[in-house]
Amino acid sequence: MSSNDPIETQPEETKNEHGHIKSFVRRAGRVTEGQQRALNNLWPTYGIAYEQKQLVLDAAFGRQAPCVLEIGFGMGGATAEIAAAAPETDYLALEIHPPGVGNLLKLIEEKSLNNIRIIQHDAVEVLRDMIPEGSLAGVHIYFPDPWHKKRHNKRRLIQSPFIANLVKYIKPGGYLHCATDWEDYAIQMLEVLSAEQQLQNTADGYAPRPEWRPLTKFEQRGIRLGHGVWDLLFTKK
Repeated sequence: MSSNDPIETQPEETKNEHGHIKSFVRRAGRVTEGQQRALNNLWPTYGIAYEQKQLVLDAAFGRQAPCVLEIGFGMGGATAEIAAAAPETDYLALEIHPPGVGNLLKLIEEKSLNNIRIIQHDAVEVLRDMIPEGSLAGVHIYFPDPWHKKRHNKRRLIQSPFIANLVKYIKPGGYLHCATDWEDYAIQMLEVLSAEQQLQNTADGYAPRPEWRPLTKFEQRGIRLGHGVWDLLFTKK
């Protein structure tokens, strides 16, 4: 949490001690001074340490409210914007990279947000060990690593076993919202989500971008260049 050293990149085929292939690598990058200050000063308030113990969501946020899980928030800009626009909802945000965690903590302070909590750990293990089944009003997975080389496709997060497990934690009537700017990954996402019997598509194929998902700067640039973006919005039956 406190080092400014470059983040070590893991070998691509490494499995963790629990045996699942990780869908991410620890990319090289440095934590800025501002991000480090946020990590030092704000993590005790808005951060939640990973542990093999079920999390009491109402206690974590200090109130009773619908809770949405975000998996992989990057630098946190969209997360902060979404949370600011929906103060009645709590957001549990997962990210492994310290610069992103530090940046979201800065945004929490700048925007005076109290409806975000952060866990810096592998989402598969957080779900297994910390999230109560049937507790989530929704899940956001925006622009996960596409692992675009065919030999790396098996590392993609959106796979049938992961989704079959994930839906256990969503309340009936809750939603799963994914977005990607890689067409072949969008096709895979649609196939995987459509095949999950507990999920129902809200659209005929891909969905329009919901108003709650802001356009990222990267996404806006891609649209100007003619790149596609695909949203998928499913609800739990």
